[in-house]
Amino acid sequence: MLEKKITIKNATGVHARPASLLVKEATRFKSDCFLIKGDKEYNCRSIMSIMGMGARQGDEVILKVLGEDEKEAFEAISDLIERGFDE
Repeated sequence: MLEKKITIKNATGVHARPASLLVKEATRFKSDCFLIKGDKEYNCRSIMSIMGMGARQGDEVILKVLGEDEKEAFEAISDLIERGFDE
């Protein structure tokens, strides 16, 4: 299991477009991926879950990835978030 604390950088937070990109990236891998904000865990494969997180610019989330291709999934998803979802 890999975990990392990441700060949301894009100005508009995790709205529909970034959530869609995150889900698309997470579903490329077999590993389970979650974002943790506060005391709640959000499934990266569910757009409703990610949008329900309500993450805004400056919020800190923890990316947690576990599974057979966790290293590749972890790198791809953390890179996407750290790039501010290319916005």
